[in-house]
Amino acid sequence: MCGHSQRAGRAARKRRRKRESTILSVSLCHQPQYVRLMKFLHQRGFSSTVLQPVLFTDTGRGLQTLKSIKPGELVISLPESCLITTSTVLDSYVGQYVKSWKPCLSPLLALCVFLVCERHRGEASDWFPYIDVLPSTYTCPAYFTDDIMAVLPASVRRRALEQREVVQELHSSNQNFFRFLQPILNKPTEDVLTYEALRWAWCSVNTRSVFMSQPPNNFLSGQDNYALAPFLDLLNHRPDVQVRASFNNQTRCYEIRSVAGSLRYQQAFINYGSHDNQRLLLEYGFVATANPHSVVYVDTELLCDVLRSDRSLDQKIKFLRDNSFLHNLTVSSEGPSWRLMTALRLLSLPQSLYHHWKAVLLGQVVCEEREEWSLQTAKTLCQRLLQDTYTALHKISHLLQDCEQPVREQLHVVRSLQQEERCILGSCLEALESSLKQTDNHQLDVSDVS
Repeated sequence: MCGHSQRAGRAARKRRRKRESTILSVSLCHQPQYVRLMKFLHQRGFSSTVLQPVLFTDTGRGLQTLKSIKPGELVISLPESCLITTSTVLDSYVGQYVKSWKPCLSPLLALCVFLVCERHRGEASDWFPYIDVLPSTYTCPAYFTDDIMAVLPASVRRRALEQREVVQELHSSNQNFFRFLQPILNKPTEDVLTYEALRWAWCSVNTRSVFMSQPPNNFLSGQDNYALAPFLDLLNHRPDVQVRASFNNQTRCYEIRSVAGSLRYQQAFINYGSHDNQRLLLEYGFVATANPHSVVYVDTELLCDVLRSDRSLDQKIKFLRDNSFLHNLTVSSEGPSWRLMTALRLLSLPQSLYHHWKAVLLGQVVCEEREEWSLQTAKTLCQRLLQDTYTALHKISHLLQDCEQPVREQLHVVRSLQQEERCILGSCLEALESSLKQTDNHQLDVSDVS
């Protein structure tokens, strides 16, 4: 990941194969909670002869193949009766309260409340065998303390804070509905539907649900496409794996088929999508190794700080914003993205060339002097980001010296992200140095000819 040449890509693949060959695994099949889960699912029509739950040294819990899987073969088929959807909620003891509440709840909140109530019931819950194997805490930003927020990359920190605020708002704005549920609880609602309980449920749904569109109803508002899938949700993500996943209306099962197949006794993976590691951390609470989609984002705030001496900067930033050109400004191991370089080329122009600004956004070439300025500015941005990364890694090392296990796990995830960004920025700086040398050599060649 730290390199940007084809040779580095081959080296990365060799390292991954070596790493995979030394991965250890411990079967979880005989642990009471997994025996109970499988018995529960079998009673609902599910049987699995292809996969077993296993603890892997690199990814934690996952599913291991018990036999070789051929390309196109069905990996898992989970009956509808095993899924938790809003239909499950509406048909339950919670349903009458959800149906009678106005304004209508969101599908996400309905599922969260159902999970909290079911966890509160303990072993009396029909879904206890599933809830018992759910994580008790998560490494999503909603769980992050201010100290952990402070060591996130600046580009992800804002969205992480927003996530935490979303969950806080969800809890504070629905207190009346929570009190409405008192008849089905054996403790005061404020002791059951706490912020911590709702946060746990929100992260459970957000990180573990599969996409499954539900039929419209008059009791809920907003898009309804969440489904919690016991056992299936033990499958981990890998960026280079291809699967076909969807609900089969004929078999009434949620099915996953492997595209390329898999060897016996290997970990089975699925693919959550072409997400960079910042998005994976935000949405799922983990960072994928050797992620080909990973980039480092350049924030508007950093651009403005680096270029603060430009008197026409405010006008240029407004122009970029009005043309939707301030989002997804990134660098990768190969160098700055086209969007970032295009934005920098515009920022290189004086205000007197305002009539050329739009043409530059559409791809018009700038002169060599302004191109070199753009490359130098990209280099400065990378250097600033790299310095921030080193500072964050130093702070993380300090925080890890004295913290509880849940916080330690969160810090490890953030450290993995920062370490990856350090590699990307280092490789990008090498690519920029090479580009700048080529620019200098070209100018020398032109000078010699003249």
